[in-house]
Amino acid sequence: MSIILHDLAGADPALRFSPYCWRTRFALAHKGLAVETVPWRFHETARLAALGAEKVPVIEDHGRVVTDSWAIAAYLEDTYPDRPSLFGGPGGLAHARFLNAWADAILNAGAVSMVAADIWAALDPRDQPYFRQSREARLGGTLEDLAAGREARLAGWRHSLTPLRLVLRAQPWLGGAAPSYADYIVAGSLQWPRVISQFPLLADDDTLRPWFDRVLALFDGLGARAARVGAGGA
Repeated sequence: MSIILHDLAGADPALRFSPYCWRTRFALAHKGLAVETVPWRFHETARLAALGAEKVPVIEDHGRVVTDSWAIAAYLEDTYPDRPSLFGGPGGLAHARFLNAWADAILNAGAVSMVAADIWAALDPRDQPYFRQSREARLGGTLEDLAAGREARLAGWRHSLTPLRLVLRAQPWLGGAAPSYADYIVAGSLQWPRVISQFPLLADDDTLRPWFDRVLALFDGLGARAARVGAGGA
């Protein structure tokens, strides 16, 4: 029986854009586990409430429900120790924990104001009022004003990626010699704007691009072939 992953979707059920769900999708693929992804939208709160959850990602694994991308990664590591490790031991777990917090606080927090209007445009109409109200309150401006000023914020966000570039000068993956959950954390944060927006947050000539392309190519191109706004696929 496959693991069920409840995965945030736009109006198009093939459009899966949550950075946290992408972390989980990469983690499940790394473990080589069979998975059935089920699209979930913001207005479908009752479906998650029935599982005792409020937000995606959520997995159901043979009757066990696990929520939160970090908790899911830890669960997969503990439950399937015979499959490829996501962390490579306690040191790798500690390293990934830092990157998890850094990506949430810096990458995601910086990107959301630049793509929020594009997310809204791609949502199911039943999700749009909630998304607009909640994000405008959180971000302190209308979605349209945030989009209009995003070019001015882009250089600062790109500069925030400098630590990643420095690490990848010395090693092929953020996890070291091979990809690990550390790579999937950051790749999820970059995959999010890639699939939901045509505004290029990551420049084509960024030195991170070869690494990101290699992550997208993993697992038979799991990330590369994802549906994208304005493209329908990679």
